[in-house]
Amino acid sequence: MGNSLVTLPGYRIVEQIYAGTRTLVYRAIRESDSYPVVIKLLRSEYPNFNELVQFRNQYTIAKNLDSPGIVRPLSLEIHRNGYALIVEDFGGISLNSYVASFAGREQKTPGKLPIAEFLAIAIQIVSILDFLIRHRVIHKDIKPANILINPTSKQVKLIDFSIASLLPRETQTLTSPNILEGTLAYLSPEQTGRMNRGIDYRSDFYSLGVTCFELLTGQLPFSSEDAMELVHCHIAKLPPSVHSINPDIPPIISEIVNKLMAKNAEDRYQSALGLKHDLQTCLYQLKETGKIEGFELGKRDLCDRFLIPEKLYGRQTEVETLLTAFDRISSAATELMLVAGFSGIGKTAVVNEVHKPIVRQRGYFIKGKFDQFQRNIPFSAFVQAFRDLMGQLLTENDAQIKEWQQKIILALGDQGQVIIEVIPELERIIGKQPPVPELSGTSAQNRFNLLFQKFIQVFTTKEHPLVIFLDDLQWADSASLKLMQLLMSETDTRYLLLIGAYRDNEVSPAHPLILTLGEIQKADATINTINLAPLNQTDLNHLIADTLSCSSELALPLTELVDLKTKGNPFFATQFLKSLHEDGFITFNFEAGYWQCDIAKVRELSLTDDVVEFMAIQLEKLPEVTQEVLKLAACIGNQFDLGTLSIVQEKPQTETAADLWKALQEGLIIPVSEIYKFFQDGDGEASSQLPITDYQLPSYKFLHDRVQQAAYSLIPEERKKFTHLQIGRLLLIHTPEKEREEKIFEIVNQLNYGVEFIPATAEKEELAQLNLIAAHKAKISTAYGAACSYATVGAKLLAADSWDTQYELTLALFREWAEVEYLNGDFERSQQLIRQVIDKAKLPLEKAEIHNLLILQYTTLNKFAEAIQAGREGLRLLGIEFTETDFRLAIQREMELIKENLAGREIADLAEEPEISSPEKKVAVKLLANIQAPGYFYNMDVWALANVKCTNLLIEYGNCTEAPFGYTHYGIFNNIELEDYQTGYDFGCLGMKLLDRFNDLAQKCQVYMEFSYYINTWVKPAKLTQDIERIYSCLWFIYQHFSR
Repeated sequence: MGNSLVTLPGYRIVEQIYAGTRTLVYRAIRESDSYPVVIKLLRSEYPNFNELVQFRNQYTIAKNLDSPGIVRPLSLEIHRNGYALIVEDFGGISLNSYVASFAGREQKTPGKLPIAEFLAIAIQIVSILDFLIRHRVIHKDIKPANILINPTSKQVKLIDFSIASLLPRETQTLTSPNILEGTLAYLSPEQTGRMNRGIDYRSDFYSLGVTCFELLTGQLPFSSEDAMELVHCHIAKLPPSVHSINPDIPPIISEIVNKLMAKNAEDRYQSALGLKHDLQTCLYQLKETGKIEGFELGKRDLCDRFLIPEKLYGRQTEVETLLTAFDRISSAATELMLVAGFSGIGKTAVVNEVHKPIVRQRGYFIKGKFDQFQRNIPFSAFVQAFRDLMGQLLTENDAQIKEWQQKIILALGDQGQVIIEVIPELERIIGKQPPVPELSGTSAQNRFNLLFQKFIQVFTTKEHPLVIFLDDLQWADSASLKLMQLLMSETDTRYLLLIGAYRDNEVSPAHPLILTLGEIQKADATINTINLAPLNQTDLNHLIADTLSCSSELALPLTELVDLKTKGNPFFATQFLKSLHEDGFITFNFEAGYWQCDIAKVRELSLTDDVVEFMAIQLEKLPEVTQEVLKLAACIGNQFDLGTLSIVQEKPQTETAADLWKALQEGLIIPVSEIYKFFQDGDGEASSQLPITDYQLPSYKFLHDRVQQAAYSLIPEERKKFTHLQIGRLLLIHTPEKEREEKIFEIVNQLNYGVEFIPATAEKEELAQLNLIAAHKAKISTAYGAACSYATVGAKLLAADSWDTQYELTLALFREWAEVEYLNGDFERSQQLIRQVIDKAKLPLEKAEIHNLLILQYTTLNKFAEAIQAGREGLRLLGIEFTETDFRLAIQREMELIKENLAGREIADLAEEPEISSPEKKVAVKLLANIQAPGYFYNMDVWALANVKCTNLLIEYGNCTEAPFGYTHYGIFNNIELEDYQTGYDFGCLGMKLLDRFNDLAQKCQVYMEFSYYINTWVKPAKLTQDIERIYSCLWFIYQHFSR
């Protein structure tokens, strides 16, 4: 977009004054009144959604800030596919441009400001920051380029509120350094998302410190081309002192800059006025004496904002334990670290301390949380964690993404779709993958487990150790617990730290989590546990003294009261202190300059000792509309998005966002990304005329589980189930048909909560169908416990006469239910359901088909005679007799039929035969294939008869999935029974050839093994056999998993 192409109705472009990678800036004249303006445009022809969010945000915030220190926005106008921001033109240039030109004229060394000039400018900047602080705005991008100065009047103004926040505190989610908001060279440690600290107004002080450093030295404190190295510098490395680089700078100014750039916000200046006083003292000394002597900094640094420090109290030992564990896994180990304690005890805060060493080691930290209202969603926390990881990978450059793509494809082969089914975001990295066959029995679970192991091993390397944090394990589903057990028992995995947090007071010795941990210990995996106790009174006293900026002695009476009420629970204690301040019991005495607390009145308060009840009381202080939307949010889950919430609230998204706003301001709800700013002015839908192709909706999460529980408790008990039902109904109505399966768990869980309130038969039938879909999806994900739950609910929704009135649905549901009960290990229940299907099914084919499941169960239980009998009964239903006595005669007849059916055809030509068209014959082949395993162990004649019968059906009717297995086994039969090794070899080759046609990995492994051991050795030289065995050995590990 060049200068000649820019036209904006109503404005005359004068000159281009800036051309960046993302924006263009022009001086112009507003034609209506000849008013000089500056126009800022997005450079891209089609800006992405985040660019639009930031562009609107700078206008939304700045338009309400009436200060001479802030460039006044005049309007935000639609321009092409984006926006044009019109602001006043006061003749300013950026501070970095000013410093460069100033230094070129007056100094030998370019890029530095004289002390007097620096102090005058710095004082103006601090005055602007004081204005922002009083108006509850965090700029988040303080740097010379965003500070304008009029070269003549020396007036300083601040610009660019693109990423500014109106919240008193923000939490930066962990993301790649490549897409962190702000300018990396000036970013505060907490803005990196790796400091276990929130972002508040003191973040701007750090960025101001970096700016001052640059103005005084002509260089940045930290310089690196590597983004992660810069992040590490900000969070862990001390900057050099200003006067060590520029000896003309007095040490006291170095101390001011160092104080601004303290790593922890508590160690920086706490107020703009305190900083301004110290700068004015320096300027006064310079004017009066020509030099600046040292003095005590921060004497006037009094903060009237109630801030509870975020640093950890009383957890040094536990943090050290965790950091030591990370050091161990960085040396090629794998470890499970459990963090146990009551809700609110600080488990997550301790775990988050591991961020700093992860940056040093260039590792990955991903986390997921199990939800109390979504326990039936398989692998929910694992999915959250790896979706997060996929998001981090996608922010890297194209070359790195390509490298990850190659590594993942190499690990997963052509089975990538198995993982994509669980983590859809993976497809964005490795592309669309071929469909995979649906395996039955334990093969599906073994396949998933193996592939997930291989998938994780891609990210667990010496160069990139991986930390997976799973929160609230007490709510984990059985599939997740099994996967956790598998990961910890896998000997090939290195550089992995799995951290699991759970409430030890909510799990009994019989709880699935405790039983799983017992199994992991039996496998000799490394497990360590951090048990978090309540804060002792000394640590709580330090917290309160730091909060009130007073001595420990003065804080002691309040500490005793807080300790008595909260029993040392950190979350409860901080919320209790916050409520005392909000209710006016803790106040700031402006005249005396200190915090004070009315202890006598606090003692008189009649407050509950229950944290959920206490938080519910705090929520009731919010506006009614905010309470109502929080109730609905609590029903959805710990994390929710605006789209879902607006659907269930039955309001436009902008209204829903407005209703949530007070909860965001109070810190009870935390935005997961910056997209929420698109809706904060109540005009998020006004941009619908723009061609936004990557439109996104903001997501939020509750500050803590106790807040979610408190919001949920506000719903009357008798209305809770019905509320869930209404939410489910609305989600179902507003979810397009093609998206239903992807969101099936979320929809069905809500509906199932309120199932007792569904009166209509038609709605019950629809929900039964949805539960069937959910059960099938859970089964494919190998979450068999969840699948059983869905199938059970679905069956209960059927009418009493459903076998007559809802036949197709009933049959499908009972078949699925029987299978998942078997897969979940409840053989007795599964067999009851199978017998019910056999009894109620109308067609012989339907009856016969379910016998396959019966064969598998009996074989698993080593009941080989029963398995064979089940097969015999299934075949009889299809009109195929399977003798019980005269096996040899039956085998001879079948062999004669094979000769007749071949009728001179070449064995190899059978590979080109079409697929069997008859469903009955397909089921018969499967029954005969499944009988062979129990027959082999029970009676070799049974194995032989099943073998030749199966081969006969294949030759006569065509091929099917079991054909490679059937023909290979017939090859073995020829070798063993007839000693006809060439024919055996030819049939074995036929089976091998059909493997590619029916892409069944488990069968492929088995056929390779049997061909190399039992067929190839009789015909081909040892060398060729060894070649095949080498191929087989590559698949042996997979075979072990898939065929056992």
